[in-house]
Amino acid sequence: MSETSPPECEPSKPSVPEARERLAVVIFGTATPAGRAFDVALLLLIVASVLAVVLESVEAIGTRFRLALRVLDWVFTILFLAEYVVRIWVARDRLRYVFSFFGIVDLLSILPSFIGIFISGAHSLLVIRVLRLLRVFRVLKVVRMLGEANQLLSALRASFAKITVFMGAVLTVVVVMGATMHLIEGAENGFTSIPRGMYWAIVTMTTVGYGDIAPATVLGQAIAALLMLLGYGILAVPTGIVSAEYVQAARSDGPAPVECQECGAKGHPTDANFCRVCGTELV
Repeated sequence: MSETSPPECEPSKPSVPEARERLAVVIFGTATPAGRAFDVALLLLIVASVLAVVLESVEAIGTRFRLALRVLDWVFTILFLAEYVVRIWVARDRLRYVFSFFGIVDLLSILPSFIGIFISGAHSLLVIRVLRLLRVFRVLKVVRMLGEANQLLSALRASFAKITVFMGAVLTVVVVMGATMHLIEGAENGFTSIPRGMYWAIVTMTTVGYGDIAPATVLGQAIAALLMLLGYGILAVPTGIVSAEYVQAARSDGPAPVECQECGAKGHPTDANFCRVCGTELV
């Protein structure tokens, strides 16, 4: 009985799960040349789409090239819609992507084109696509800056209670000053109601000074001067609270651990170059 050599096997095509996995690495990752090229191309498309919307708002340009700009906008919208659908398809956790920050921004960058069909002016909301440029941090490999962002977020959370109490005190001053100026100045000087006086107090305390309402009496002007001086001190308080909490967060937390963008492993040293689990380059 003669032995026959096994037939040569043709290289098999990648299965659907394998194709999804490869595409996910390109779309969600930046560790490969294809992933970086995809992100760079996406950023260029975003810049071009936002520029088209901005130029259309200029009357001279919008009147002359409106049709061309609208066609170009729909081309961008279709491309972004296709990208959004593909991202959902290849995402390992689809619901997590859909309800993530970037997932919501990706959806909001598409909707205005369709809403503009029914509501005039909604087309201008397409400038929200500029938020998608935040992905530049991944492309430029500055994800480690997210550690600093986390410290700032921690400081804001720790400051919330103190700032809430402080804002309550400020609101009390605004109500009292608004009522006082309504009583002293009256409707003849523009203080037609307590809410109107509160509006003046807020504008004065924040040192904005629109000038649409101004006290005319000597007593009213004296109160306005005191409120202006008080405003300088009030503006400094929230900054001091957040700064103190930020310093505390920086001392207690230290450098944030690096997380692998491929497998999600955490706890890498800040100077690590590769993931300790899957070996992917850390960005």
